[in-house]
Amino acid sequence: MEIVLATRNLDKVREIKDILSGSEINVLTLDNFPQIPELVEDGDTLEQNAYKKAKTVFDITGLLTLADDTGLEVDALDGQPSVYSSRFAGENVSYDDNVNKLLEVMTKVPQNKRTARFRCVIALIGPNIEQFAEGICEGKILAEKRGLQGFGYDPVFFVTEYNKTFAEIPLILKNKISHRGLALQKAITILKQIAATDK
Repeated sequence: MEIVLATRNLDKVREIKDILSGSEINVLTLDNFPQIPELVEDGDTLEQNAYKKAKTVFDITGLLTLADDTGLEVDALDGQPSVYSSRFAGENVSYDDNVNKLLEVMTKVPQNKRTARFRCVIALIGPNIEQFAEGICEGKILAEKRGLQGFGYDPVFFVTEYNKTFAEIPLILKNKISHRGLALQKAITILKQIAATDK
């Protein structure tokens, strides 16, 4: 089975490829399709963004496409930044810019009010298929960065069960417990059902 990843985020590509390895799925990236334009995320929800990206790539390639949209939902910020997670500090900003802004706006939030979750929605769009999968990982936001691995908000997203941030957890473990890992496991189940039907 071939599947196209509808993202140009190399960190996401690496994680998704790692999780899908061993699943007999041949992963193609947007590097294989230079004609695909920049994918715009202007939806109001993670579902809308994931769907739009997957549908755009599928319409151009005709191949089964997987897109995800991920948001950090902070309770003290009424669920924000959510769909704006990658541009929380503005357009064309770095991971550090977004993390620094988050820490700044949460300066006065007490430790017991810093609960948050990562939510990932995956859209699978292909011939005669439009399906979604979701993964959620609960945690809290630290007051300072910890760890050197991962990307995005990983250095401040603390997973209580492991007493570590995502940036301190080895990738193989993160991919089992993370929002994206959990969503992809559900997506793999859907893909296996598709493959079984096609036989």
